[in-house]
Amino acid sequence: MVSIAHSDLDVFPLCLGGSVFGWNVDEQTSFRILDAYAEAGGNFIDTADSYSQWAPGNTGGESESVIGDWLAARGGRDRFVIATKVGRLNGLSGLTAKVVHRAVEESLRRLRTDRIDLYYTHADDPGTPLEETLTALDELVTAGKVRHTGASNLSGARLAESVEVSRRAGLAPYVAVQPAYNLMEREPFESGIAPVCEREGIACVPYFALAQGFLTGKYREGAPAVTSIRGDAARPYGETARGRAVVRVLDSVAAEHGTAPAAVALAWLRAQPHVVAPLASSRTPEQLADLVPGATLELSPAELRALDLASRTTEADRRAHAG
Repeated sequence: MVSIAHSDLDVFPLCLGGSVFGWNVDEQTSFRILDAYAEAGGNFIDTADSYSQWAPGNTGGESESVIGDWLAARGGRDRFVIATKVGRLNGLSGLTAKVVHRAVEESLRRLRTDRIDLYYTHADDPGTPLEETLTALDELVTAGKVRHTGASNLSGARLAESVEVSRRAGLAPYVAVQPAYNLMEREPFESGIAPVCEREGIACVPYFALAQGFLTGKYREGAPAVTSIRGDAARPYGETARGRAVVRVLDSVAAEHGTAPAAVALAWLRAQPHVVAPLASSRTPEQLADLVPGATLELSPAELRALDLASRTTEADRRAHAG
């Protein structure tokens, strides 16, 4: 387990994403995935009130309901760290105090619990004063409905501003951020958000840890077409020299360790400053089995350097090195 600084949360170094639950994974399969994750030692489960309102016939809250039903069926609530988000549910969007207070009650009901361990703002709301949002979140912490708060999809500048507002007003601070971050998408986290994490001791729980499936290797050059839940979002990565270079190094390192490329990609993320637990989802227990080793795999300095170089190298760089 790893600790999230400025909190009493100890988490498994792989966070299980719940966006697929109630969307393209039915409840029975979701329970099997959650069981397999728990059996592997996992305790950190991520969802949002808006999951999966984009699916035909869904209105949001489906993922929270599946997780809540699983927790009720299996027991042991105290063992798990449950994270959810507020701000993007249709009809309950934004971060006004009214939305925050109403949304948390609905999330608690669906999750069938009396508290949320980590409550993220799902996206920035420039139209609502930061002090209003942060005060509302602080009130939830004081009431015991939320243990700690975090922010997702927030720029470095807004994160820094939020920290300052919390400090000045004596409000509960954000202890974690959830940005997109992986071998193929290193900005804006590294240049904008990471410096704030460094200065304030804020943990990072990156989503899209596998670049929407690309870093599993299934989109490699020459591979058969893949039907993905996210459409062709990952395919353009494989059409670049950088993407092909990253996959080659992932394959080589994975072969050396006798594991899957996805596990290597997760291990690289874990080795980055401020990252406590990459976030990844799975549609089957078998897919999850490829991810779990990434929670404990330790890469050598040479392997980390090779992945870092591949993820930064462009075609122009290659020609320059060749010359």
